[in-house]
Amino acid sequence: MKTIVICSGGLDSVSLAHMVADQHTLTRLVSFDYGQRHRKELDYAARAATRLGVPHDIIDMRPIGAALTGSALTDNIDVPDGHYAEETMKITVVPNRNAIMLAIAFGVAAANKDDAVATAVHGGDHFIYPDCRPAFTQAFEVMQKAALDGYADVSLYTPFVHRSKADIVTEGAKHNTPFADTWSCYKGGAHHCGRCGTCVERREAFHLAGVQDPTIYEDPDFWEKAVADAAAKGVK
Repeated sequence: MKTIVICSGGLDSVSLAHMVADQHTLTRLVSFDYGQRHRKELDYAARAATRLGVPHDIIDMRPIGAALTGSALTDNIDVPDGHYAEETMKITVVPNRNAIMLAIAFGVAAANKDDAVATAVHGGDHFIYPDCRPAFTQAFEVMQKAALDGYADVSLYTPFVHRSKADIVTEGAKHNTPFADTWSCYKGGAHHCGRCGTCVERREAFHLAGVQDPTIYEDPDFWEKAVADAAAKGVK
């Protein structure tokens, strides 16, 4: 199956790229610059493409991202600390981001006669990101089948949509993903902050998977408190 992977440069999508390269025919990585404060993640996606020997397309969505206001990822709003399951993390939603990216990726796949678009949405995303949920991905694939009817037959590949981030770490390790060469932190500093939702989730995932975490965190122990706080509130 000729497959393109939407790759941000994060742990999930880079692990997916390595898995697809091993199990299918990886044809290219597609990344998006939507004005995210952690744009440095795109450098990690570029290195993944070089490592896997495939082309890397970076789609400039900055004008679109500028119009999708109200998110801590694109506006001058502080990224909150804590677990993803906290209500405060909804400030990191960029409205319709995945729907827009997927629509572009399907066009790229159709133009290049690929069979599938792979995206690394997973179970941990469901709480705050509606365009990561199974109902969305299923409906989106149906819509794209109609949009490309008679021109191309492209499927949506979401192997992690019902799985946890710990499962992704396990899968990534199986396919020799260099975890140290991935970027998750939404704050985009010199090192992972260890406090934002994606850092907490990353650190917790390695712990649950029983895999050594090579990431340098500015606050390596904060995740335990964040997980405990979320559990106490009944949201984890």
